[in-house]
Amino acid sequence: MQHIIDRFVSYVTIDTESDPSSNTTPSTSKQWDLANKLVEELKTIGLQDVTIDDKAYIMATLPSNVNHEVPTIGFISHFDTSPDFKGANVKPQIVPDYDGKDIILNAEQNIILSPSYFKDLLQYKGQTLITTDGTTLLGADDKAGITEIVTAMEFLINNPEIKHGKIRIAFTPDEEIGRGAHHFDVEKFGAEWAYTMDGSQVGELEYENFNAAGAKIIFKGKSVHPGYAKGKMINSLLIANDFINELPKDETPQETKGYQGFFHIHHLSGSIEETILELIIRDHNKFKFEKRKNLIAKIAKKINKQFAKQFGEDIVVAEIKDQYYNMKEKVLPVKHIVFIAEKAMREIGIKPIIKPIRGGTDGCQLSYKGLPCPNIFAGGHNFHGKYEYVPVESMQKAVNVIVKIAELTADGAYQQTETKSKKS
Repeated sequence: MQHIIDRFVSYVTIDTESDPSSNTTPSTSKQWDLANKLVEELKTIGLQDVTIDDKAYIMATLPSNVNHEVPTIGFISHFDTSPDFKGANVKPQIVPDYDGKDIILNAEQNIILSPSYFKDLLQYKGQTLITTDGTTLLGADDKAGITEIVTAMEFLINNPEIKHGKIRIAFTPDEEIGRGAHHFDVEKFGAEWAYTMDGSQVGELEYENFNAAGAKIIFKGKSVHPGYAKGKMINSLLIANDFINELPKDETPQETKGYQGFFHIHHLSGSIEETILELIIRDHNKFKFEKRKNLIAKIAKKINKQFAKQFGEDIVVAEIKDQYYNMKEKVLPVKHIVFIAEKAMREIGIKPIIKPIRGGTDGCQLSYKGLPCPNIFAGGHNFHGKYEYVPVESMQKAVNVIVKIAELTADGAYQQTETKSKKS
C-alpha cells in the first residue's frame, strides 16, 4: 500500500484549485502543474497514445491483450480541487492502524477529526487513514480517483496474465466548477462506455444524479430619503426577502435527503436600489425539476404584478439556466454497464451501495454527450473541507474494482449482463 500512499501524496501536495470566476480552461494555470506531471507518469508506466490538449485534457490508452473483440471502456477522474476551501500547501498526515479515537489534525488550532461527529470513521478502525493538517482540504476529491486509475493501469501492465480489452483513461480540469466535461472530446476518447472514479465510501455505485439549474434573480428598487419615503421608497432587499419566503421552507439542502429535491440560496447581496439573489435548483425527477423552475417564474410574476402600477416595469427579473441533467435517462438503455461494476464489486467481496448522487459528476454531462458514464467510489470522506480523509485500503479496493471490471469485460460479462439489463 505504500506505493498508493506515495502516489496519492505526490498528487495532493500540488495545488490545483479551480476558479469559477475565470473564463479560461483550465480555470487556473496551476492545474497545469499536475497535468504535466501526470502525462510524464503515464508514459513512464507504459501507457500508449498519451496526449494532453491545449485545455489540459489528458487521455491515454492501455491496448487490449486479447485476440477477440471486446468493447473499449474508459475510466475518468478530475485533477482540480474545490474552491470551497483552501487547496494550497496541503500537508497530508498518515494515521496507521487507526484506533477509533479522535484524530488531532491541528493541536495549535484545536482542530479534531472525531468519530463522535463523523461516525463513518468507525468503519475504518485498524486501517491506514490519510487526513489533512486541519488548515486545507485534502484533495481526495478526486486525486484519489486519479491514484486508483493510474495504479490499476500500472498493475495491468505488470500483470499481462490478466486479460482485458482496450482501456482508455482520461483526467479532466475544472470538474469542481461544473466545467469538467465541457471540452471533453468523446469521439477522440473512443470508448463505448466509461466510469468516473469520483464517489465516496467503499461500494458506492451511482447512475442517477440531480437535474440541475442555476437562477440569478435581480430585484429593483427606488431609494428615497427614509424620512420622506412613505409611498415612494421601494426597498429591493425587502422584496428579495418576500421572494425567499415564497419558497417551500422544508425544501432546502439541510432538510432533504435521497431523492428529495431542493432550492438552495447561496448568495444574496444588495442595497435599496438593487438586490441580487443566486440559488440553485435540484431534483432527480424531471417533472418536479421543471415544476421547481416554473415556481421561480411564478413567484417573480406575482411580485411583478403587485408592483406593476407603482414601479411601471418588471421589478423582478429571473434568469434560469439549466446546468446538467440526470444521467439515468442515458444509462438505463445500457444498464449492463452498471451490472458489470456491481458484479466486479461482489466478486472481490464489496457490497455495492447503489444510490442517487445528490449532485453531479463529469459523468452526467458525458452521458449526454454520448458516453454513458456511471460513478464508482474513490474512497474519500468529508470532501471540500479540513475534515477530509481517505482510507488507503479503500483506494486499494477501488484499484481492484477497476481491474476486475476490465477482466469481466474481456470475459464477455457485458454480454451476460446486457441480457439481464434488457429484462430489468
